[in-house]
Amino acid sequence: MQLLLAVVSSGYAVGAALGWGSEELAEIMGDFGLSAAGLLAAVSCFTYARAIDSRERPAWLLFAFSSLMGCCGNAVWGWYEVVLGEAVPKPSLADFAFLCFAPPAIVGLLVLAKRPVTRAGWVCLGLDSWLIGGSLLTLSWSLALAHAARTAQSGAPGSVPRAALSLAYPLLDIALVSMVLVLHFRRSETNRSAVNTAIAALALTVLSDALFTSPLLSAEYQSGQLLDAGWFAGSLLLAYAPWGARRLHPGPDPVAHARAERPHSRPITGSLPALTPYLAAAVCTLGILYNVVDGRKVDRVVVFTGCTVVLALVIRQGIMLLDNIALTQELAQKENHFRSLVQGSSDVIMIAAPTGTLRYVSPAAAGVYGREAEELVGTELATLIHPEDLGRVVHEVRRFLAAPPAEEPTTRIECRFRSGGGEWLNVESTVNRHQGGLILNSRDVTERVRLQAQLQHSAEHDPLTDLPNRALFTRRVRQALTGRRAGDHSTAVLFIDLDGFKAVNDTIGHQAGDELLIEAARRLQDSVRAGDTAARLGGDEFAALILGDGSRDRSAREYQVHEIADRLRTTLSQPYRIAGSEVRVAASIGVAFADPGITPSDLMRNADLAMYRAKAGGKDRVEMYAPQMQAEVVRKAELAGRLRTALHDGEFALLHQPVVSLASGEISAVVAQARWRSAQGILFTPAEFLRVATYSEGGAGEGGAGEGGSAPRTAVPDASRTAELGRWLLEEAVGQAAERHRAGHDVPVAVRMTAQRLLDRSMPLGSVEALLTRNGLPSGALVLELAVSDPRVPFDDLERRLAALRRLGVLIALDGFGSGYAAISALRRLPVDMLKLDRGLVEGVVESPRLHKITAGLLRIANDLGMQSVAEGVDLPEQVMALRAMGCTHGQGMAFSGPLDEYRLRRALVRGTFPVPGGAAQPALAGGSPGGSMVIHRGSHNETPVPPA
Repeated sequence: MQLLLAVVSSGYAVGAALGWGSEELAEIMGDFGLSAAGLLAAVSCFTYARAIDSRERPAWLLFAFSSLMGCCGNAVWGWYEVVLGEAVPKPSLADFAFLCFAPPAIVGLLVLAKRPVTRAGWVCLGLDSWLIGGSLLTLSWSLALAHAARTAQSGAPGSVPRAALSLAYPLLDIALVSMVLVLHFRRSETNRSAVNTAIAALALTVLSDALFTSPLLSAEYQSGQLLDAGWFAGSLLLAYAPWGARRLHPGPDPVAHARAERPHSRPITGSLPALTPYLAAAVCTLGILYNVVDGRKVDRVVVFTGCTVVLALVIRQGIMLLDNIALTQELAQKENHFRSLVQGSSDVIMIAAPTGTLRYVSPAAAGVYGREAEELVGTELATLIHPEDLGRVVHEVRRFLAAPPAEEPTTRIECRFRSGGGEWLNVESTVNRHQGGLILNSRDVTERVRLQAQLQHSAEHDPLTDLPNRALFTRRVRQALTGRRAGDHSTAVLFIDLDGFKAVNDTIGHQAGDELLIEAARRLQDSVRAGDTAARLGGDEFAALILGDGSRDRSAREYQVHEIADRLRTTLSQPYRIAGSEVRVAASIGVAFADPGITPSDLMRNADLAMYRAKAGGKDRVEMYAPQMQAEVVRKAELAGRLRTALHDGEFALLHQPVVSLASGEISAVVAQARWRSAQGILFTPAEFLRVATYSEGGAGEGGAGEGGSAPRTAVPDASRTAELGRWLLEEAVGQAAERHRAGHDVPVAVRMTAQRLLDRSMPLGSVEALLTRNGLPSGALVLELAVSDPRVPFDDLERRLAALRRLGVLIALDGFGSGYAAISALRRLPVDMLKLDRGLVEGVVESPRLHKITAGLLRIANDLGMQSVAEGVDLPEQVMALRAMGCTHGQGMAFSGPLDEYRLRRALVRGTFPVPGGAAQPALAGGSPGGSMVIHRGSHNETPVPPA
């Protein structure tokens, strides 16, 4: 648009300079061409005024009206010259239109001017306008207007209108020029480009008017001459002003905004508003001197105007003097205020030159840094910053100074600062720009940094042992796997668990347990290398990260790490001196190596699996991770899922195995056993579908290893599933026993239950009693086969619980007697009605004389205490005869019957007896029942008094 504007204006000027080729075309271009340009400016300003919604709209409407008047004046001028072919009369409608050009423009400029906020400001605005206008009037009057006035006084016909018209043009132009100059010094910041362009357009128009009214050109002027190019360019420039500026600046320009905010040194431009009164007075003086030098008599208009200009100058200077006094007092007050703020602030305020030298330091430096402010002034800032922080600070300062101020007015720097005592203080500084240098507002944050370090340490370390906790240990493992050691697969993680620690807490208290953990942590920390990490994960679980040495020999590295782990195990297993007594615990350690592509969580999981394998393998040992451990975990999870599904879908069936009198062959009881019925209808024993170690819950492991025989006890991989299976077994066994009793089969049912399960708090205290009451099972019809396999079982609580059950008529059998070190203690302390020999004492009783003597001795103890005895796993006739000869009263196994379903069990109960190998015989020792039924003698041994049933 700018290029188009320049081309069109230049073309018009060239055409006017060359006379347009003909007089007629010159008149057309000089009249209607200027009219078209004025109309274009009027339409442009009017359209822009309708498009905006601000305080500038009236100004642009006035500019549109002013341009329209110029358009009309040139149109009337063309009507006379081009259409009618006559000279334009003076005065005419064209003169009226031209005279209406300046007043709207003057008012529009006043609208655009920055409005004063005080009355004194309005007075100064008026005075400035009169100073400019009066001085121009004085000069113009001396040069030309006096001649026009004298012509009007001559009294010639038509001279008065012509003189008035000659005076009106320059006077209005003087007023317009005054507004242009005043607006230039007081223009608003809003849409400055458009306003400046409009001012330039009006100034060009006024200049053309001044040349037109001068005596030298007014007599010789004809339409289409070069003077018209000034009016034409002024109209086009006014038409371009709003739209060209808007196109150039469609939105806020951050670069221009930053450039505007950046301080510039422009003394000449900034001094022009202050010099305006003096310049006006100088112009006025020139007008008076022109009259004096020319030898003319001083005109009264010149004298009067000059006096008013001088008076306005004096009044304005008086106002400025009062303003200066008020500003000086306000400035002094603000300086005192800010000086008090700076000197009384607890923060240290420093001003650094672009070279880094401190030019000012506030007095607070004495209290913060321990150094006087005068001592710091002139010091290089770099010499006060810690050498380790200097590079970072310099980089941040350079980056900050290179950034645009509008985008980043301030920055924050934290570094260590040398104090007067020589120690390093943690200082936080807010940095601002200042004349190419910096202003630093600094404060001492040493205590905050120390507190943050303490909080960080507390968040990452165990509060008891001060070792790294799980979060920090995991991060160290991640760093070892992803840092520069990422390709070193000899890095290892050790998981350590203290065996027997719970017993320490239970026996000598938690305080002693804490002391043991602290000592164990100290031993662990002292045993690892400087670059390794020892951590406490929680409870009595510890871990160690052994960084790799870059070795590619996996077997040699495994041997080395195994030695380290074994040394740790030995160190941690040494006796501890706690509370004046010697305490011993062992350590089970699992080791896992960082295989290629392994994640930190997987590596720690592998070490955890290896540690649990070490505990399951006998404790106090080191176990290396192997991939099959994870496969075993997956398999256990699958078994748990299968068991859960089987329980919920009703796939478990209840079988019963008869307990037979070895003397008479009569069925004295039945033992409830669980079986899983697969989708193909096959019944599996617990040993066949729960392949894990040490099953100890709910009697689910009672079945035979073959077709109905006794099976070894196994464990369920999920304790909650085990408990659920135990509850189902107990409820089903009691319910079916009650139905058999109502059908006339008064045979007790035996259900296996562990001591831990019987004392489990998740099991309601009266659940067994409520079950018996709900099903109406009579006294003596339920036998609980108690398995005591954990030495940590509290016998006091167990004794009270069993005594309460015996008062309801529940019979107690000590299951698995002869296996495990807890059997004799349980026999001594618990109210037991019968002993059930472990199958390990039965299988070799015929072949092994040694086992024969052991079994016979245990049976003698049972008979001496007046208890019934039941042998489990009696599968051969020879075993029946041998056990009966040793005094065993009852047997269970394939020698009589395997587990039976309900239909076959009732048929067996109707028959009542099984054939006994060797024929019926009386037991050799006392305590048996000649009739063969399971009769319980309520008398007991001396150690355990039994309350009456």
